[in-house]
Amino acid sequence: MTDRHAIFGRFVSFAKHWPRLTALFLGVVSASGFQPFALWPLALLAMGAFVLLVSTAPDWRKAAWWGWFFGLGHFTFGNSWIATAFTYQAEMPPVLGWFAVPLLSLYLAVYPALAAGAARALTMVRAAQRPARHWAFLPGFAGCWIISEWLRGWVFTGYPWNPFGIVFLGPLDRPGIAAIAPWLGTYALSGLAVLIAGGLVFALRERRFVSLAMAAILLSAGMYWPVSKGREGTLAVTVVQPDLPQDQLNDPRRYEANFQKLAALSLPRDDRVPRLVLWPESGLPDYLRDGYPQRYYDQMTVLGSPEYARERIARTIGPGSLLLTGAVDLDIENDRAVGARNAVTALNASGAIVGSYYKAHLVPYGEYLALRWLLEPLGGRRLVAGAMDFLPGPGPRTLDLGPWGHAGVQICYEIIFSGHVTQPGARPDYIFNPSNDGWFGMAGPPQHFAQARLRAIEEGLPVLRSTTTGISGIIDARGVVRDHLRQHRAGRMDAFVPPAAPPTLFSRTGNILPLAWAIVFLVGAFVAMRRRGR
Repeated sequence: MTDRHAIFGRFVSFAKHWPRLTALFLGVVSASGFQPFALWPLALLAMGAFVLLVSTAPDWRKAAWWGWFFGLGHFTFGNSWIATAFTYQAEMPPVLGWFAVPLLSLYLAVYPALAAGAARALTMVRAAQRPARHWAFLPGFAGCWIISEWLRGWVFTGYPWNPFGIVFLGPLDRPGIAAIAPWLGTYALSGLAVLIAGGLVFALRERRFVSLAMAAILLSAGMYWPVSKGREGTLAVTVVQPDLPQDQLNDPRRYEANFQKLAALSLPRDDRVPRLVLWPESGLPDYLRDGYPQRYYDQMTVLGSPEYARERIARTIGPGSLLLTGAVDLDIENDRAVGARNAVTALNASGAIVGSYYKAHLVPYGEYLALRWLLEPLGGRRLVAGAMDFLPGPGPRTLDLGPWGHAGVQICYEIIFSGHVTQPGARPDYIFNPSNDGWFGMAGPPQHFAQARLRAIEEGLPVLRSTTTGISGIIDARGVVRDHLRQHRAGRMDAFVPPAAPPTLFSRTGNILPLAWAIVFLVGAFVAMRRRGR
């Protein structure tokens, strides 16, 4: 080993004898860049060390195997909050949550394995078939990582939670390096983060300390560079966070108390100011639509009447206001409910329904039981209360709310699907993201909130979040948080909806943009490898 590799002596020695354990450890550490830890320098170093490890793999099979172990650690730590959801249902033992997280990670780890194996195979030096231990490996790996995250976003309905590029999201009052997401898209931002991470570790290996110091200064400046206050909007909005504990949401004895808490936080402070009022997902038990068999209203509506439910909501929000609230609608066939819809319903000050949106990206095993024919006989249940599966809606829709603007709606974890949050050809003025994050402990909500910020940046649209227990917030089109309510605090935010930015490059092209960047990175790697092989 040469002197310039001395700094990596222990790492290389350990990795040589225990590459899978090394990859597993690096996967765990790389997830420390996600919320609530946000240790982005540590995450970059861990990812960079993994890139170096993969570049030394003797063949693509070993690289893919090491990538799988990296993913196992990365997703198990990053998704550990999922285990908390199992403590809020009575159908299955809560301890199953601690098995569910690694079992999910066994699958999710396939995507880093694909990236590592493909990068190792595509960047072989053909003349000697020797490991690609040089700088040309970096863009090849970054390009493959972009494609792997894009695949993770839609295969088997998709689960793009915590894209690696989110480590570049700055503190609440500034967007950080993620400010460039409109020109990259989330998945290409992840590819850039991987490229930079690998470059830092390669430079450290070669003792390029001046370059490292300059890179550290530039990265820190990019992450913490202050931004201006931003423009103010003209539409008044009240965002409500009632702090309704998860174990009380589905308790019929708490329905009326929960409504009164929502109502008390929503009363107008000036009847002369028209405003938009936002309530969270799952906070309202009442069925608001007419036409269901009476027994369903008797079960869920306090006085057995959807008309009364709508009328008292109208009295609560006051004249000149419009409410967007999470709700549940039913599909009725032959006088019985055959399915439910996770909905957002728009109610005006007269108590009339003036618009609805149905959630399209449903949570597997949360809102419906995938493979029900197999799992139900084995005791499998979904986590959301009730026997009926939720049915998906048609996809992103923009609601024309007249004086209250054009609202895009994304319910709960729909907001994590990059490129799928607005209706094509009908760009909204803002995105409303109601959620129930009470399932997900302390780590899940800040991770969810961070991804809502990233959607705001890449789409150039403000995102308004109302959640049952937090984190709720008003996010402008730059990803800057104008106001927020922390977890487990009841309260309201009165503000003006921030204005939308002009359509971004990403909002015009969607995920064609990050895939184009993947091609650019891969072509760069091929060109560099070809020159290297001569």
